[in-house]
Amino acid sequence: MADTLAGLTPDQWSEPSLCAGWSVHVAAGHILVGAEQTPARFMKGMAANLFRFNNMIDRDAHRSGALPTTEIIERLKVTTGTTNHPPAPVMAMLGEIVVHGEDIRRPLGLPSHASPEAIVSCLDMFSGANFPVGGKKRIEGLHLVAPDLDWSLNDGPEVSGPGMSLLLAMAGRPAGLESLSGPGVTELHRRMATPP
Repeated sequence: MADTLAGLTPDQWSEPSLCAGWSVHVAAGHILVGAEQTPARFMKGMAANLFRFNNMIDRDAHRSGALPTTEIIERLKVTTGTTNHPPAPVMAMLGEIVVHGEDIRRPLGLPSHASPEAIVSCLDMFSGANFPVGGKKRIEGLHLVAPDLDWSLNDGPEVSGPGMSLLLAMAGRPAGLESLSGPGVTELHRRMATPP
């Protein structure tokens, strides 16, 4: 991700990401916050935001998203050898970088860098969790199929397409719907319009 960011032009940093209301710069700031997060810092931030998770995330992303681009890149590079993380399963950190990496790359027309194994791991994780993005509730009763990954889940009306597109849709990104097909897509679209 640091290498991808290092190759962006100033105009690309200003482009909207797939995260509603966040530019690429703010989304990169959010990735940095996660990469530098610790349980103590997380709990302090939650308390400062009266335990409103989404408020904390948005505030932190905008604060770090105001940093110079070179500082975000350099600080991300420093974190590649660390093991700190918020009070969440380590898999959550993989989900953060895979999904938010795509939040940045897809609108800029850049290829994904996530391995098939990483995408499958994220599909498995997000399909079983409602916090923080509502993935489990969003896909309940829909048969998801990712032919490119030989992955499927659930019974019900089918939603089929590339694994990364399924992951984005599961995480609430409307852009993920563009490459999906099947009788369950309409229902998934309806659920996406409803907050988790």
